[in-house]
Amino acid sequence: MPSRSIDNAFTARGLKGAAGDPTYAGALSFMRRRYAKSPKGADAVVWGIPFDAAVSNRPGARFGPQAIRRASAILDNDPQHPFGLDLFDTLAVVDLGDCLLDFGDHAKTPRLIEREAARILRSGAFLLSLGGDHSVTWPLLKAHAARHGPLALVQFDAHQDTWPDDGRRVDHGSFVGRAVDQGAIDAERSIQIGIRTHAPRDCGIKIIDGYALDEMRAADIAYAIAERTAGKPVYVTFDIDCLDPAFAPGTGTPVAGGPSSARMLSVLRQLGGLDIVGADVVEVAPPYDHADVTAIAGAAVAMHYLGLLAERRLRERG
Repeated sequence: MPSRSIDNAFTARGLKGAAGDPTYAGALSFMRRRYAKSPKGADAVVWGIPFDAAVSNRPGARFGPQAIRRASAILDNDPQHPFGLDLFDTLAVVDLGDCLLDFGDHAKTPRLIEREAARILRSGAFLLSLGGDHSVTWPLLKAHAARHGPLALVQFDAHQDTWPDDGRRVDHGSFVGRAVDQGAIDAERSIQIGIRTHAPRDCGIKIIDGYALDEMRAADIAYAIAERTAGKPVYVTFDIDCLDPAFAPGTGTPVAGGPSSARMLSVLRQLGGLDIVGADVVEVAPPYDHADVTAIAGAAVAMHYLGLLAERRLRERG
């Protein structure tokens, strides 16, 4: 049946409800949510951070927000699996577009991201960020910790990102160590899933590496995450290179031996008991992708965050 309208990202009259755009046409906001420049009235905000100047290997993640939005079009209209409901009957969600960054002055980038993230969080909305390389998670953590206190970090990643720095570098491989050192995250309540590389220190964070992960059921992984975070406010960051390159070839630093998208989405599905206060998906680099494989995985991760939030709101409303 033809849609009654198109370009829901611009024509939507409210912040709730499914769009009717054809999957192959229309303005490509995240899951066809209305574009806005204010978070007012939103339960959740989707926000792109198109930055990749801090990578140590292949650039391209600056195009990640565009690719994730494009791939997310297939997730709208039908009830979202595996939640079995239209998320936007429950949640008012806007796409806030992208963070404006100065491409010629990277030293300003973390401050700009943190300042804008803090503004969004003051509205009371849940912030779902689309990267960008993993350096963008550092200012996001700072903004969330300023609101909630030290956070439990749940990190899906092939890399520990605990390499030392001087506290000023803009680097996608050091943000976790800095967040521990500066008190933004509580290492004793944080966990990393899928690690397949070595770093100089673990900072006291629990690690489930790639080999251990391969022997565990999704339910056991989810239980380990819940046990570790122990009721603290949680920030979830999903570096798409957590997945094996077979499932996420479009990323800057791929590492063989990772899990499938199906297994990690199953883990996410079972994290509904966590107090998730913010989340991101990063390191989607479409120049190395094929048939949107990686972008589709990234969009599915982002949709799962919203699904968990929708279920939580339904529980709170009784």
